[in-house]
Amino acid sequence: MEAKELLFEYLSSSVNYQIKNGDSLKVLKEFEDGKFDLIITSPPYNVGKSYETKTSIEKYLETQEEIINELVRTLSDRGNLCWQVGNYVDKGEIFPLDIYYYPIFKKLGLKLRNRIIWHFGHGLHASNRFSGRYETILWFSKTNDYIFNLDNVRVPSKYPGKLHFKGEKKGLPSGNPLGKNPSDIWDIVVNDWETAMWNIPNVKSNHPEKTEHPCQFPIELVERCVLALTNENSWVLDPFAGVGSTVIASIKNNRNAIGIEKELEYCKIANQRINDLKDGNLKMRPINKPIHEPSGKDKVSQIPLEWAQMQLDSVNEKYNKNIFPK
Repeated sequence: MEAKELLFEYLSSSVNYQIKNGDSLKVLKEFEDGKFDLIITSPPYNVGKSYETKTSIEKYLETQEEIINELVRTLSDRGNLCWQVGNYVDKGEIFPLDIYYYPIFKKLGLKLRNRIIWHFGHGLHASNRFSGRYETILWFSKTNDYIFNLDNVRVPSKYPGKLHFKGEKKGLPSGNPLGKNPSDIWDIVVNDWETAMWNIPNVKSNHPEKTEHPCQFPIELVERCVLALTNENSWVLDPFAGVGSTVIASIKNNRNAIGIEKELEYCKIANQRINDLKDGNLKMRPINKPIHEPSGKDKVSQIPLEWAQMQLDSVNEKYNKNIFPK
């Protein structure tokens, strides 16, 4: 009970949130200009997921541009927009979506502040190319006067005792007492708060946040953007909300949030997750939890006996060829 009471104190009663079931383009027209300080989402990738309709990449981008126009309209003058995408694959050919999206945002006057690389350790294995283990987050601002609270997401300095070696501050500490800038590579989260890497595991079958959604946002990925790119009581929007990770990350940190999702079942899951958060029952991966590293004692991390025999046979074959050449 004590943990729940603390959580209720933490979740401010003044925070507003809503999961809206509907088509993003239609729902966006309901919002006034400049409402949101942060728009963060991962749009459908046009790869034929159960909730997507696969089409040509040209038609896909054309449809997305309509939505982006509305998003820019609803973004505040001090607002930020984070667009997280991977790759579109057609007949084995890679189309890097962030490169295709960049001209759309630039045409609408947004300014790219970082191209953040999100690295994760698990995913599908490719057979005719290297396995993909990263996605990108394009962080745009609407103007040059944008919200950026770096102190909220600083990481501990590796060498806090480093000193200035020349100039007026010679001999004084050269770093920031609150920590260093975490850089634009997020290698989540093994040593995220200990190094400059933002290393965030993607939500797969053994992740505590896993639901039936096939491409779920990790809460901690959104939380970092929320902490750095908004102020308390800011409004946050996710136009492709899925199962509500953006809304959860926002209200957890005293931000107001709206999520738009066309799949009714995902809306139901999102609302249930929010209720679980309020009750202190939502399973979340702690932001400072190290990524699991196999100890070597786990059976799953040991070389199978069949492989060991194959390796031995291969060594013997090479040896015999060298000793007894034909």
